[in-house]
This record gives sequence, C-alpha cells and structure tokens, in this order.
Amino acid sequence: MSHTWRVHVHGWLLLLPAAVLLVTFTHYPVAATIYTSLFSTPKPGRPSVWVGLDNYQAMVEDPVFWQALGNNFWFALGTIPLSVALALLMAVWVNGRIAGRGLLRLAFFTPTVLPMIAVANIWLFFYTPGYGLLEQFTGLFGLPSHNWLGSRGTALGCLVVVTVWKEAGFFMIFYLAALQSLSPHLGEAASLMGAGRWYFFRRVTFPLLMPTTLFVLVNAVINSFRLVDHIVVMTKGGPDNTTALLLYYIYDVGFKFWDQGYAAALTLVLLVILAAVALGQFLLLDRRVHYQ
Repeated sequence: MSHTWRVHVHGWLLLLPAAVLLVTFTHYPVAATIYTSLFSTPKPGRPSVWVGLDNYQAMVEDPVFWQALGNNFWFALGTIPLSVALALLMAVWVNGRIAGRGLLRLAFFTPTVLPMIAVANIWLFFYTPGYGLLEQFTGLFGLPSHNWLGSRGTALGCLVVVTVWKEAGFFMIFYLAALQSLSPHLGEAASLMGAGRWYFFRRVTFPLLMPTTLFVLVNAVINSFRLVDHIVVMTKGGPDNTTALLLYYIYDVGFKFWDQGYAAALTLVLLVILAAVALGQFLLLDRRVHYQ
C-alpha cells in the first residue's frame, strides 16, 4: 500500500505544474467570466448586484452585437479557406526540388514573424487613398481614387487580405513538416503504377495530410475570431461598424465603455461558439483523418 501510495503521489506531483497552469489560465478565467456575466458592472458608489440573465437579454436586443457576429462570419468565411489553401499550395511548392528553395521558404514565412502592429501599419500605407501603393497601381489603369478602408464595401475585404497574407506562411510550416514526414516510397510506388502527380496528391498525399489539416483548421477558426490589433490600427471598427468583429466589440465594451458584466457575457458567447465549431470539426473530420 505504501508503495502504491508513493507512486500515486509521485504521478500527481509530476502533473501538478501543468494542472496549476491549466486551472489558473483556463478553468478559473472561464468560471470567473460566467460569474461576472451574471452581475452588473460596479460603479463608484454603486456595488455590483445580481442581474441574472439580463446581460444576455441585452445581447439579444443589441444590433451591434449581431452586426459584429455577422461580420465575423463573413471574415471567417473569407480567411479560413484562403489561408489554408494558400498554405498547402506554398508547402507543396517549396517542398519540391527548386532553385532558391530556402529563400522562398523564408519569404513565405517572414510575414508570420512580423509584429501585428507593424503589419497593420504597412498595409495601412498600402490602402491609403491618393498615394498608397494600391492607389499607385490602380492609377496606372486610369481608375479613380478609392478609400479602401473607409468604404463599407471594401473595408472588411481589406482586412481579409491582410490576415491571409500574415497567416498563410504560418500554416505552411505545419504542412511542410507533414509533407517531409511522408515516406518517399509512396511516390515511387505510385510512379511505378503509372499514377499522375495530381492523382497521387488527391488520393495519397492529401488524405495523409488530414491530421495536419484538422490542426490547421482549428487554429484558423480561432484566429478568425481573435483579431483585434489590425482593427485597432487600421479601421477602429468602422466605417459604421463594418469591420467590428466579435472580439473587437468585446474590447470596446470592456475597456472603452467599461461594462464588465456585458463584456463577460459576450466573451462567454464567443467561447461557446469556438468550442462548438472545434467540436464540429473534430466530429465531421474524424473519419477522414488518417494517422500513420
């Protein structure tokens, strides 16, 4: 019994550092968010009081919340497929035997290591009306000047382009590592059987990349719901809340309007959305994932 007890104690002590970090930075914040969402925001001379589901009722009646949620849906729909497809295309390209392969990999990965604020300022110059790089290019064709970030029709699309440009290189690294882990004998066997390159990629390579694709998809969904930096620098949610995504709206409510209770309710909804989407991805793609 003493030996068994020592083994259990030793095992729990090994798990203790990870458990402390998990509880401190995951479980406790979630519990605190749920608790805060059920109370009003304390004000000077007015302590916080129990309001139950009033914050959630206010959310249902808030048009800006629904607009931010819709913006986030279209933003995710634009960034996730493009960034994942571009990452896979770049990984397949730089995995081949081409001249300057190392420089090409560096060029693709460089946007990932740049600070987000620096990236936003670079692209802010590109989109500047009148003398920005994009304006200089469109001016060659005689097109009129356009306020890309100040127009309701193009502001969100401009953020999609910036996000895809920054994230595709990051996802490429995972695909490149997965491609390099595949056995070269698969390609040799396929060539002996007369299989073409596209057929081999579609029937062999891509199915074996499904574990990486699942990982990349989950991260792409999370990234599409956590964008704040670019919005703060480039649009501040405008024009007319066209680029206000859900997390940016939470930032506005929590730190500009200082409504902690409502911000906590919004945060909990965001967590539920991300958990549901991640769970759906695992359930839908589980049968398609092939582990070696």
